[in-house]
Amino acid sequence: MLVGFDMISEVLVLLKNLLNAHLSLGQSPTESQEDRVVVLDGQSMDPLSFKLGAVSVLLINVEEENVLRAPDLYSRVSSDGTRQKANPEIRLNLYVLFVAHFKQYEESLRHISYVIRFFQSNRVLDHQNAPALSEDVDKLIVELVTLPFSEMNEIWSVLRVGYHHSALYKVKMVVFRDEDAIRVPEVVETVLKSAQDSRMVS
Repeated sequence: MLVGFDMISEVLVLLKNLLNAHLSLGQSPTESQEDRVVVLDGQSMDPLSFKLGAVSVLLINVEEENVLRAPDLYSRVSSDGTRQKANPEIRLNLYVLFVAHFKQYEESLRHISYVIRFFQSNRVLDHQNAPALSEDVDKLIVELVTLPFSEMNEIWSVLRVGYHHSALYKVKMVVFRDEDAIRVPEVVETVLKSAQDSRMVS
């Protein structure tokens, strides 16, 4: 069984919570305490709709990372140093779209600027600056993705909704590991002496 099938949702919720904490720093006590960054729920997916007065977090693609694969895909070393037979790790990069939907044009731009500013200062999320990060994830690296107009238009066409102010980020890497690994028995070399060799020694 592969560990971490809920990790993708955990990563999205983590990003949402970190951004909400960042945005709340500049809030006055009189402002609404409602989250300004939200993860889309199932009812908002078909047809797709973004919450008014908030930045929505939307996963638009999942990509397998092949560059950092281990030399032996079907073997891993456990914490106690023993080698185990396991299915290959799956390392994923998530493409996450942050969409601002506010009544005021400049308010949408301001919130997208907040998102970009936050990730500019927090390009690497680890257990030091993001304590809520899952123990199964060592760290997340967040990179801004700039697309040509044609590709950006394709994304909004697939989403079947009009363009909103947004920023696309590549979040890497979420690792799925096989928890049903089987311990590989240690091979011990045994030297057998023939009866003739034994007589020569004696």
